[in-house]
Amino acid sequence: MFWSCRQSIFAEMKKKFSQAECAAEEPRVLCIIQDTTNAKTVNERVTLNLPASTPLRQLFQDVAAKVGYENGSFELLWGNGDQTPIDQNSDKTILDAGFEPGKKNFLHLTDKDGEQPHVMQEEAGTAEDGAQERFIGPLPREGSMGCTNDYVSQSYSYSSVLSKSETGYVGLVNQAMTCYLNSLLQTLFMTPEFRNALYKWEFEESEEDPERSIPYQLQRLFVLLQTSKKRAIETTDVTRSFGWDSSEAWQQHDVQELCRVMFDALEQKWKQTEQADLINQLYQGKLKDYVRCLECGYEGWRIDTYLDIPLVIRPYGSSQAFASVEEALHAFIQPEILDGPNQYFCERCKKKCDARKGLRFLHFPYLLTLQLKRFDFDYTTMHRIKLNDRMTFPEELDMSVFIDVEDEKSPQTESCTDSGAENEGSCHSDQMSNDFSNDDGVDEGICLESNSAAERISKAGSEKSSLLYELFSVMVHSGSAAGGHYYACIKSFSDDQWYSFNDQHVSKITQEDIKKTYGGSSGSRGYYSSAFASSTNAYMLIYRLKDPTRNAKFLEAHEYPEHIKQLVQKERELEEQEKRQREIERNTCKIKLFCMHPTKQIMMENKLEVHKDRTLKEAVEIAYKLMDLEEAVPLDCCRLVKYDEFHDYLERSYEGEEETPMGLLLGGVKSTYMFDLLLETRRPDQVFQCYKPGEVMVKVHVVDLKTESVAPPISVRAYLNQTVSEFKQLISKATQLPAETMRVVLERCYNDLRLLNVSSKTLKAEGFFRSNKVFVESSESLDRHVVYTDSQLWKLLDRHANTIRLYVALPEQAPGSQLRRALCQKSGGAAGNLEEPCERVKGPVGNMKSVEAILEESTEKLKSLSLQQQQQEGDNGDSSKSTEASDFENIESPLNEIDSSASAENRELDNQIQVSDPENLQSEERSDSDVNNDRSTSSVDSDILSSSHSSDTLCNVDNAPLPLANGLDSHSITSSRRSKANQGKKETWDTAEEDSGTDSEYDESGKSRGEAQYMYFKSEPYTAEEGSGEGQKWLMVHVDKRITLSAFKQHLEPFVGVPSSHFKVFRVYASNQEFESVRLNETLSSFSDDNKITIRLGRALKKGEYRVKVYQLLVNEPEPCKFLLDAVFAKGMTVRQSKEELLPQLREQCGLDLTIDRFRLRKKTWKNPGTVFLDYHIYEEDINISSNWEVFLEILDGVEKMKSMSQLAVLSRRWRPSEMKLDSFQEVVLESSSVEELKEKLSEISGIPLENIEFAKGRGTFPCDISILEIHQDLDWNPKVSTLNVWPLYICDDGAVIFYRDKTEELMELTDEQRNELMKKESSRLQKTGHRVTYSPRKEKALKIYLDGAPNKDLTQD
Repeated sequence: MFWSCRQSIFAEMKKKFSQAECAAEEPRVLCIIQDTTNAKTVNERVTLNLPASTPLRQLFQDVAAKVGYENGSFELLWGNGDQTPIDQNSDKTILDAGFEPGKKNFLHLTDKDGEQPHVMQEEAGTAEDGAQERFIGPLPREGSMGCTNDYVSQSYSYSSVLSKSETGYVGLVNQAMTCYLNSLLQTLFMTPEFRNALYKWEFEESEEDPERSIPYQLQRLFVLLQTSKKRAIETTDVTRSFGWDSSEAWQQHDVQELCRVMFDALEQKWKQTEQADLINQLYQGKLKDYVRCLECGYEGWRIDTYLDIPLVIRPYGSSQAFASVEEALHAFIQPEILDGPNQYFCERCKKKCDARKGLRFLHFPYLLTLQLKRFDFDYTTMHRIKLNDRMTFPEELDMSVFIDVEDEKSPQTESCTDSGAENEGSCHSDQMSNDFSNDDGVDEGICLESNSAAERISKAGSEKSSLLYELFSVMVHSGSAAGGHYYACIKSFSDDQWYSFNDQHVSKITQEDIKKTYGGSSGSRGYYSSAFASSTNAYMLIYRLKDPTRNAKFLEAHEYPEHIKQLVQKERELEEQEKRQREIERNTCKIKLFCMHPTKQIMMENKLEVHKDRTLKEAVEIAYKLMDLEEAVPLDCCRLVKYDEFHDYLERSYEGEEETPMGLLLGGVKSTYMFDLLLETRRPDQVFQCYKPGEVMVKVHVVDLKTESVAPPISVRAYLNQTVSEFKQLISKATQLPAETMRVVLERCYNDLRLLNVSSKTLKAEGFFRSNKVFVESSESLDRHVVYTDSQLWKLLDRHANTIRLYVALPEQAPGSQLRRALCQKSGGAAGNLEEPCERVKGPVGNMKSVEAILEESTEKLKSLSLQQQQQEGDNGDSSKSTEASDFENIESPLNEIDSSASAENRELDNQIQVSDPENLQSEERSDSDVNNDRSTSSVDSDILSSSHSSDTLCNVDNAPLPLANGLDSHSITSSRRSKANQGKKETWDTAEEDSGTDSEYDESGKSRGEAQYMYFKSEPYTAEEGSGEGQKWLMVHVDKRITLSAFKQHLEPFVGVPSSHFKVFRVYASNQEFESVRLNETLSSFSDDNKITIRLGRALKKGEYRVKVYQLLVNEPEPCKFLLDAVFAKGMTVRQSKEELLPQLREQCGLDLTIDRFRLRKKTWKNPGTVFLDYHIYEEDINISSNWEVFLEILDGVEKMKSMSQLAVLSRRWRPSEMKLDSFQEVVLESSSVEELKEKLSEISGIPLENIEFAKGRGTFPCDISILEIHQDLDWNPKVSTLNVWPLYICDDGAVIFYRDKTEELMELTDEQRNELMKKESSRLQKTGHRVTYSPRKEKALKIYLDGAPNKDLTQD
């Protein structure tokens, strides 16, 4: 019994385990749902991990159960940008519906038919239970810094979140960074007295543009906030009335600053109206700024007004913050004692006496605004900071204890705190400054008698009885001093309920949530407690006086003035119109539309927008008008077809579906479609072809071997299951070519030409796809019987596939025209000209040998030279390799016989080149080992080009190539040597990769380039568009893009008229930017059709050479960096050799007649001078050099002091504080990095005693400019270090700037006038040199409201 029971248990467990195993094998789908229906859930996610076989119907049930909504009261949309709704009633599995296992599938939960989802009834109690746990404010983001979970309920439930319809309030859309504006606008809207007064003001359209009227736009906004059915509305009309453009939306400002500026603007706009004094009536209070003599009791005072009271969070210098608003208010009116050097000059005593200075409140406004000064300045870091300390504030505030307090403390009473308004004073004048002046203009000198005091006390007593204020708005800031987010917590006076207005999200909150905005942290961390506290805290508090006689209620609809009723009606109509428009938009199909214009033959593109219920016939009419074809083709000659623009493929046509709705044809309304539409046209005598789904499109190009031409394409449609034989019959019908002799070549991808020679194979097996390109040739030529890869057809198609068209701008007055005639001479004897295209040499030039003879001779010579190389390789090393490699260039060219007319200068240039082999003349293109032997050819380009090349000079000393028959040219024979001598050497991207104008004789496979077939080059003259420059000659070149830049340059030699080593190729990019192409061994594969190339005269770089920009260093000039010239330095060259080459260039181009020991070269980093280069330094060995390198040339006053790399050259400058003057720079050369040696050298050149020397390192970019008003205290003088190469100096290289002074020299005392004058001069000087005047960590844009709507005029009074 026991055993059978045990067996049954095991069987049941095994069965369950088997079921679990099967379930485990089934893939699972991770669904992440975002509820976008209300404010609280917009950043929350619900996660479901479902089996892939789950039906969509079950998905909706699972989501409903998870979020607490009734199933069927919401929609699910794809969250991947498609926003396509998911069918709730479908029995499809989520896998079939497009969900991907193993990936995150994002969904959006949205309203259904514009109504909020219904909360499940059984969870109604949850909403009440969780009321105390709801959250407000900015929702936390992943990885956000400084966020706490104060505002996030741990027992959060979707059903507990109140939606817009339940709160009854509308949010405001954040334009970008306008949360501060939204907070203030919502507060003003929720203020009954302000809203009612605004409604009573009537806009006169005849007097002002409504778009520029701030009160009118506020009226419209308030009406929309009160009546709109939207979740949130835009504020762009309001900001436009401020005169702001879209850039202002990206500037965050202080909400208190905005309040002040907006109130000023409203006062200006409301002048001479009933609302002229509205701001003062609601928000303005009065206070007295007084000073009382403690000896005679004389008191001087003035009365000022204020709109808000700034309260200090933490007294200056204190580590303890005020605990409450009441404590901060007491500190605000606490007087301070002026004694010692701060004594006050008493008019009655006629002397300086101790005095008491303070503030007294005389009148509090109806709406009391308190600004908590959480933003401060940290003088240790010189940055703004935010104080997050805890400060409580009561729901009801009794202000009677703060009005007109007479504090009769003794003269010994110490100052409690500063008044709190030094930096962020918010009164209408400067009354809150601690620096109370004894100027007569400030102290009115009014003596208060006893009867005045009695009146004041009586008045104060009457006000004290009615100064109880209730809190109704808390503007909260979350973030740091660098930026953050504002939102508002506002109490409605209608139902005494608190709401959170967080941009577009409005939700109910509780008193407990208000307490969370006090700030602070749970523990005490001393002075730095603020840094660890929550960054979300109250910034502005607004209280309203509790006075039943004045407390207003919001106007009801029947109480609206007539103009507001009209405005409400107008806005409702506009909103209904927008709703209808949105409905139309939701049902409008938007799809790309293409059309090949029947006469212009250009492909046009547009966007077709058609309602889903419009028929295909109506859509054709819309597309017909959209493409503006009325005058080109009749309407009945047009139709819409399904089109794939990417593959240029016509997918299908819609025969017989003219009355079908477009929504049905296109598969519904979608944000994007996977296909396009083509408006196809025909001639009246033609008939539209039927395009069936499943067909493939084939573009057929007919090839003519006789003319070597490829015809434009003919479109043919075929099926993938057709055989090659059937396909040939199809093409035969379309092209009228015989199918028996037809050869068909498929271009599957770039440079993949496949001959279709198996008749029984299907097109699918051959690799056909949606859109295909084939070439057909059908002739009786013998080429059909040749191996395909050796046939003329393959060569022609290979050339066609790789040929690109380039436009080449030749140098002005290029001396190549006569040379051109030598190459392209016609058989009639007439000189060839640039009007005739020259594809290849048609006939002999002079006594030119045949191509075959040239090839045979060249091959023999190459073999013999190769043998010589192998014999001498071990004996001569790299230099012999280089020499023998250059012998390749001395193969006799057929043009040697016509080269005798070369100019004397050219021959002289050739003779200057040293040779190591007496039997072979070494060419100008030398290897790295010969770079330093002779630098005569690396001078400026003008020197190189001074030797003019005569018209019949085809080649330089290298015997440049001559274009020959198709696929071959003399480059194949006389191309230069990149032989084995160069193998194993490190190549660099920064230099010219190969010798000038040449490329390797052999390709990577060892095959001679003479055998390469892709050297096609054809050119013809081209007339460029207007504006390309007078006298500019252009060539239109068709060239094989597999040709190297070296070979391409040699082909251009006849047209430029100089050897390829003497001109440079610049590729022209967008915006006419030009960049030089220098890598000679690279092909033109990066070029594409219709690219432009500019040819400029000048010697191109050789291997191991670098183009260098030389600047003159002028240490004592206002602009210390002056460009001189471009030069060429070579690897292995010494600094002295480069200086020798610079001398003639400096003399001719810059007018600097120097000797080699009168100047030095040094490193240039931006504008900073660096390491001094010594004459024996070698580039690439001792000095790293790169492309477009920059160096400083510094003219010396005397003998060069720098002799060794162990020395250190610094630039010193004496500061004379008694004269407020800086001396000129003087160079100091140190033998070590010792601070003591530096002081000794400074003492030596200045005469200051060694013990009095103080120095500081300059800051920033050379020349380290600093204002003479700041240098004495701002620099780090006399650092406590013994060596220069340690912190804080870190002087390890030449060129550092050192300021020094005599510590016994006193600083000049300046009058205010002298200081202001000096400040103007210094500001002007430093701005001209581009250096900063004062430290500014962040450029802040002032907040302004432009009353005339024009941002370029500053009429605001901020």
